[in-house]
Amino acid sequence: MAEKDIYILGIESSCDETAASVVKNGSEVLSNIISTQISIHRKFGGVVPEIASRKHIENIMPVIDEALGQANLTISDIDAIAVTYGPGLVGALLVGLSAAKALAFANDKPLIGVNNLEGHVFANFLSGENLQPPFLALVVSGGHTSLLTVEDYNTFKLLGQTRDDAAGEAFDKIARYMGLQYPGGPEIEKLALSGKKDAIDFPRPLLPGSYDFSFSGLKSAVINYIHGLEQNDKEVPKADVAASFQAAIIEVLVKKSQLALLETGLKNIVLAGGVSANKALQDALDIGAAEVGARLVHPTPILCTDNAVMIAARGYYMYKNNEFSDYTLNANPSLKLGAK
Repeated sequence: MAEKDIYILGIESSCDETAASVVKNGSEVLSNIISTQISIHRKFGGVVPEIASRKHIENIMPVIDEALGQANLTISDIDAIAVTYGPGLVGALLVGLSAAKALAFANDKPLIGVNNLEGHVFANFLSGENLQPPFLALVVSGGHTSLLTVEDYNTFKLLGQTRDDAAGEAFDKIARYMGLQYPGGPEIEKLALSGKKDAIDFPRPLLPGSYDFSFSGLKSAVINYIHGLEQNDKEVPKADVAASFQAAIIEVLVKKSQLALLETGLKNIVLAGGVSANKALQDALDIGAAEVGARLVHPTPILCTDNAVMIAARGYYMYKNNEFSDYTLNANPSLKLGAK
């Protein structure tokens, strides 16, 4: 007798995307609705938490309704509601969490609280690459840079993480310092295409004997380089700065990943988080993984940034493992990888 199909409604509101999705059996995407606020926050040079929360309140129910409609399902067809409860902006998280609790309570559906970072890792299960645990994961986003092993569908071991600025945070700060628009990461990547990655010898902070990362010193070196040129009335070669800065970050990420692959013996590494959309990083990590006998898997571009598909996919495996939340579940803006 065939197993019953499982339909998970995913809800994501951790930053400036209001998203909802319906995923069947953890792998078949029936809908993926994302309402972004980029154009609103661009004029401020970054996300304004209060504005983000207000827009989430306006968007959350229409986005959920559209996700159900696109999937041609009603809430009664849904088996469980999975929602991001951290990490992220506390006000933004509370909007999605409140909506999920209300829907779960009113319709007698199980509630599943999902770690956004674990969700990003699980976006790779929808890549079509037949991925199965165990594997290594490199999570690179605006708030996090972490290496972890995914030992099975519900067990994670953190190997190392950033001690200061995350890679995505460094991208955004340097972009802002250079006068580029928000979001800064894609702007740095675009500018780097016309620059020389070996034009400027920026430091590579490797922290020997550790899987941890540190990008604060690199960020300061780039700022000092630009400031020094400006102080002497010299033109800043922005494309070369962007290319050299990006190359320094990528080299650190690749070397740490290679070391982890060799020491763990794992043959697959997945790339996750918003910075996983960076094509230069994808290409370098693909080559780096192959050099140590491993394979890279990364999400499609739409699943690199915050979305509800990844939350529903992670929620499916938690549903299968009977990992449900009660209505005391609260937003946790500083939630760590693997934490419950």
